[in-house]
Amino acid sequence: MTLIKSISGIRGTIGGPTGDTLNPLDIVKFTSAYATFIAAKSGKPGKIIVGRDARISGEMVKNVVCGTLMGMGFDVINIGLATTPTTELAVRMSGADGGIIITASHNPRQWNALKLLNSEGEFLTAADGAEVLSIAEREAFTYADVDALGHYTEDDSFDERHIQSVLDLRLVDVEAIKKAHFRVCVDSINSVGGIILPKLLDRLGVTYKVLNGVANGDFAHNPEPLEKNLGGIMGELRGGGYDLGIVVDPDVDRLAFICEDGRMFGEEYTLVSVADYVLSGLSSNSSSSSLSSLSSSSSSSSNSSKLTTVSNLSSTRALRDVTAKHGGAYYASAVGEVNVTTKMKEVGAVIGGEGNGGVIYPESHYGRDALVGIALFLSNLAHKGCKVSELRATYPNYFMAKNRMDLTPDTDVDAILAKIKKQYEGAEDSTTGTRVQVTDIDGVKIDFADKWVHLRKSNTEPIIRIYTEASTIDEADALGNQIIGIIEGMMKN
Repeated sequence: MTLIKSISGIRGTIGGPTGDTLNPLDIVKFTSAYATFIAAKSGKPGKIIVGRDARISGEMVKNVVCGTLMGMGFDVINIGLATTPTTELAVRMSGADGGIIITASHNPRQWNALKLLNSEGEFLTAADGAEVLSIAEREAFTYADVDALGHYTEDDSFDERHIQSVLDLRLVDVEAIKKAHFRVCVDSINSVGGIILPKLLDRLGVTYKVLNGVANGDFAHNPEPLEKNLGGIMGELRGGGYDLGIVVDPDVDRLAFICEDGRMFGEEYTLVSVADYVLSGLSSNSSSSSLSSLSSSSSSSSNSSKLTTVSNLSSTRALRDVTAKHGGAYYASAVGEVNVTTKMKEVGAVIGGEGNGGVIYPESHYGRDALVGIALFLSNLAHKGCKVSELRATYPNYFMAKNRMDLTPDTDVDAILAKIKKQYEGAEDSTTGTRVQVTDIDGVKIDFADKWVHLRKSNTEPIIRIYTEASTIDEADALGNQIIGIIEGMMKN
């Protein structure tokens, strides 16, 4: 069974029986539930934005979604092939009541999904997502009669509006980028990045070559932007002639860079480098009006006067270090984009995101946006006048290891995590003599002076994910194996 219904949407593989995979009947049911929820929020059926990545199944799913929304009485604006951040911005720019993004993000070609947005163009909260699931389960929806059916229109203007909004950001230095005469290679994985990124780079005066640039959804390799999947573009960079490699996932909310010599910049360091530039720009221009205008829309807390950043618990410690270098305050959130944005609003963060290459910049909007990340990164590089590899060398060097423990279905994962938490609470760090820090807002994270480990249980299968980070990969692996050994001992007893 691949159909996964969660508070963030519905996803699965295409084809197969009802209730088991992503198929038209389940798409209708879930879209109807979402429309019912939005109508209750706004008081009546209104307007919904629909955008999609270039997946092969996208046309079919789009037709089902749009027809269902019209059947629920909503007017539909189909913006066509569009990135996730473009669709999010389109909701705000058009004054819509919500939006549906048809994308399975970095999942392989046989997958698709519906991601649900509120009237701010942001993902639904956990409570709102749970309400949609409840409506779907109860099938508590009623369709419009013939005189109340919604209308359908198409609008292809939002790519250009998105790009212009990026160019208008105060810390995006278009003239400096143009003067740098950057030469870049882009891997857009045969999805919507191949449509919008050339337009952005043209406006920035960047010379570029696009690999896998046909938006047909036939992904040329595993679409997750990890080093093991990027041999093609890394080889292209090693051949010389480029200043930088740019890689996005199919819906262009994740961003990875490749150094001029073909080595990975590190997806964990996408946010770190962009945050360093933003914090340096704000700290060098420390007028209260400059900083407060970035934060005023996000939080009324006292933290809004600080250079504040946020990432999730499984992201690199390097963001905390860079934030401290600029005299700012760093906060961690539970894993998940909506958890990151919630924390950002709470503390008035000027930038945040996730270590998977997701940059969230509130001056633009509360969503991961590769276009914003590219423009800010190129601005940083233009100002520093250095090679990408030299820029990477200026940041703290950490190494991350990712493990998992497969358990039996009857294993009490919560009990295991509770025991781990109890074992380390009040424990002393052997290297410093200080107490380790234990956080339990999302699984259990144990922070030592020079490393950390984060344990999270899966919501869909009996496994524990174990992420560790240290100053060397050997230390990270050793810490992960140490925790695995402790859990194995608990299970034996």
